[in-house]
Amino acid sequence: MSDKVPSSRPTVAAAAKGGTDEPPPSTTAPANGGAKKTHLYNPTSRPTYRPQPHHRNRPRRNYCCCFCCWTILIILILILLAAITGTVLYVLYRPHRPSFTLASFRIHRLNLTTSADSASSHLSTLFNLTISSKNPNAYLSFSYDPFTVSCVSSDGNVFLGNGTLPAFFSGSKSETTFRGVAVATSSDVDAETMNGLRPELKKKKGFLLKVEMDTRVMVKMGSLKSKKVGIRVTCDGIKGLGPKGKSPAVANVFGAKCEVDLRIKIWRWTF
Repeated sequence: MSDKVPSSRPTVAAAAKGGTDEPPPSTTAPANGGAKKTHLYNPTSRPTYRPQPHHRNRPRRNYCCCFCCWTILIILILILLAAITGTVLYVLYRPHRPSFTLASFRIHRLNLTTSADSASSHLSTLFNLTISSKNPNAYLSFSYDPFTVSCVSSDGNVFLGNGTLPAFFSGSKSETTFRGVAVATSSDVDAETMNGLRPELKKKKGFLLKVEMDTRVMVKMGSLKSKKVGIRVTCDGIKGLGPKGKSPAVANVFGAKCEVDLRIKIWRWTF
């Protein structure tokens, strides 16, 4: 038998083409239809550092929210306790406002004179009042500062005189009366005031007046004392006539009613 000797033509042909024994390139396309990817490992590469967000303000916000909530809750509790205390005191003691009465009003002088040239006018008045104060409460007492008494026209535009009442203490279920309270003035008035007052003084049925009394009062209940608050007593509905001769004229006070109102002063304003 004769041995087959391999042909050297492929080797020669390969050497003629490139001189290498590498296999021919594959003509088959990759399975994914794209380019061939090469994954290289770099031992010196590190993952990118991404800093995490810090939430340091959350505890502070929580503390602020808790503080506000507790503050509001405490205020609401205090308001509730004050309302309950006030209700209990009202049910037990039944507090009432003090009452004032204008018992009499005498007009001794009420003169409105005008100069010869009508350039100026002068008003001169003198009134005598009797005022009573009554405390209807059984457990409350009132301590009054001195009163400032003013007499004005019913619309409040014309000032007719002023006077004072002394300070006094009004105990429970008590009544205090002041007689001979003088209210007077002697001042010049402008033309507008004169033109508004003169027709009122000529009315046959009388002109309307009112008395205003301002003071500060402190309320006492046993050993408890309140702060002093301002009050105004307004007695409206007084009908007066000018005096004739030397005898004083007696004003009609049967329809007069006196009301007591609180006077709250905030900076420059009084309510």
